[in-house]
Amino acid sequence: MTESLDINHLRSWIGREDEASEVVTPDLVRKFRATLDLPGGDPAPGEPAPRLIHFCLTQPAVPQAELGPDGHPARGGFLLPVPLPRRMWAGGELSFRQNIRIGDMVRRVSRIADVVLKEGRTGPLCFVTVEHRIEANGALALEERQDIVYRGTETGGVAKPPAPAETGTHRREIEISAPLLFRYSALTFNGHRIHYDRRYAVEIEGYPGLVVHGPLQATLLLNFAGVIRGAPPSRFAFRSLSPLFDDDPVRLHASEDGEKLKLWTARENGPVAMIAEARWS
Repeated sequence: MTESLDINHLRSWIGREDEASEVVTPDLVRKFRATLDLPGGDPAPGEPAPRLIHFCLTQPAVPQAELGPDGHPARGGFLLPVPLPRRMWAGGELSFRQNIRIGDMVRRVSRIADVVLKEGRTGPLCFVTVEHRIEANGALALEERQDIVYRGTETGGVAKPPAPAETGTHRREIEISAPLLFRYSALTFNGHRIHYDRRYAVEIEGYPGLVVHGPLQATLLLNFAGVIRGAPPSRFAFRSLSPLFDDDPVRLHASEDGEKLKLWTARENGPVAMIAEARWS
């Protein structure tokens, strides 16, 4: 099936840029904290905003008529028109330079950095690397690499079941409910139906339930790392390995690794869903 994908045409998107700006409002911070049960009183101007709140900012406001059947914006424009039906956020890496604060004007400059085609067990996979530069009031706040993967609907052959995840030195159980997934989708203006439309997720895409967002898992793990070490990390990387669903009891795990902290998510008795690494230098 890789022959049907014109990789040279897709790679012509490398170097394309997109930018947008938005103010971090107290109301957004209030709703972000409420959705994730984060501490904090009434948000005040100048106060540091929670890490990864930028996932909720400068999202494309695409008209309804321009959405695809999965709820994503139709292909083309900044994100290249990969002719594969499934699109997922596979992972990323972030370097934090300074805090984004309530009241800041946040500017995102995004660039397509790479496009790679591979053949996986389930068919062709197209990996797109996007680099983001996030500025707050004109100063660099963070740099981010985002890894997106496009794939087909094929399920492939029977694979060996992955081993259950190990138990971390630090553990926390998180209740993943449909209201949590809906509220996070609303905060991030994410119309992908697998996160809130159970009928679509089960009957069309073949999942056993609503799919937990990759960025939501990353945010939970980063916050967990901050609680363990008493301060948010300066560098954070994550990668999705398997899906989690809203009816799974989800556990956050972490173990010390020298100056680093290794983190992962998993359902009860299930495989690792997301792995992450946090650094403080």
